[in-house]
Amino acid sequence: MYGVVLVPSISQAIQGEKLLLRVGLSVKLIPTPRQLSSDCGVAIRFDWTQREQVEEQLQRIGLADYRIAPLEA
Repeated sequence: MYGVVLVPSISQAIQGEKLLLRVGLSVKLIPTPRQLSSDCGVAIRFDWTQREQVEEQLQRIGLADYRIAPLEA
């Protein structure tokens, strides 16, 4: 199962992806699933088992206004 980080702008998505890749987490930018949000067209996908690490890293850099949601297969 995957999760997604939903952010309000593509610049935040790119910033978050770079940080998460740099610390060794497996993430990928994907089109935001329409059923989850229409704010930004890009979301960060990650393995749901890494949810806590993803959230810790995003909080560490002060990424604002993000939301984490499960992504059904």
